[in-house]
Amino acid sequence: MRDVIIIGAGPAGYTAGIYLARAGLKPLILAGEQAGGQLMWTTEVENYPGFSSGIMGPKLMEDMRAQAEKFGAEIENKDVTKIDFQEEVKKVWVNEKEYVAKVVIVSTGARARMLGVGEEKLLGRGASTCAVCDAAFFKDKVTYVVGGGDTAMEEVMALKRQSKSVGLIYRGDKLRASKIMQDKALSGVEVTWNSEVVGVVGEQKLEKIKVKDVKTGEEKELLADGLFLAIGHLPETSLFEGQLELDENGYLVTGKTDLPTQTSLRGVFGAGDVVDFRYKQAVTAAGMGCMAALDVEKYLSQIT
Repeated sequence: MRDVIIIGAGPAGYTAGIYLARAGLKPLILAGEQAGGQLMWTTEVENYPGFSSGIMGPKLMEDMRAQAEKFGAEIENKDVTKIDFQEEVKKVWVNEKEYVAKVVIVSTGARARMLGVGEEKLLGRGASTCAVCDAAFFKDKVTYVVGGGDTAMEEVMALKRQSKSVGLIYRGDKLRASKIMQDKALSGVEVTWNSEVVGVVGEQKLEKIKVKDVKTGEEKELLADGLFLAIGHLPETSLFEGQLELDENGYLVTGKTDLPTQTSLRGVFGAGDVVDFRYKQAVTAAGMGCMAALDVEKYLSQIT
């Protein structure tokens, strides 16, 4: 019987592991075969506090992992395949191997929704899912944003402060974004209506994007240094359906008890992008990992 199992290892999972390990609770972090979360897909991170010269995303995750292990966290790069949180003892399986604990923290994160037209291979080399994170790398460059909601407008505004030009590509003829956000974002921005990105060109970096008019079928190529996807995120919560309360978009619901990071089940907590549908930043995920760890310490003190 362990005190704590942490499922998932990005900034939230590693931070929770650091705090709990320092508290002497010897957490087990089941990090997954692709440990490190979305930062493993980024290049230089300039907005994480404490790194005035920036730090590579994978290096930041490597250092967080080493820090958790230094204090006694046990970390396994294994994917959880089944869970049972219904009883007081929480059960977690990796294939046929069963782990049990008094408490579980879910920090499985979220993944950016992709177009699936080859842009995945250019992530960090022209393609991005976060202009707030990466706009500074596109100073005086030609950039495009795909999407039509408020998030897409925020991406446009972040890029306008840096890029030579910003275009918006949307598959409809009426944006979903609020009018106030459109008014703020779209001044000086060329919108390509009723269109979708159907391909990318470039080997070492993005060079062009292929755009198709969904009404006429006409295709054209646009020179582009940056392509920013703002078409939503998918929280990694399929494993927990039917056991933990999820909102209409699949995010974990927390905050209904005196322990703000506790989910709908006692002894199960959530942190990071699997909960956070709004900010989606490494620093906020790390902060939530800290919050979850402190809530877990309080919970364990109440049941022992």
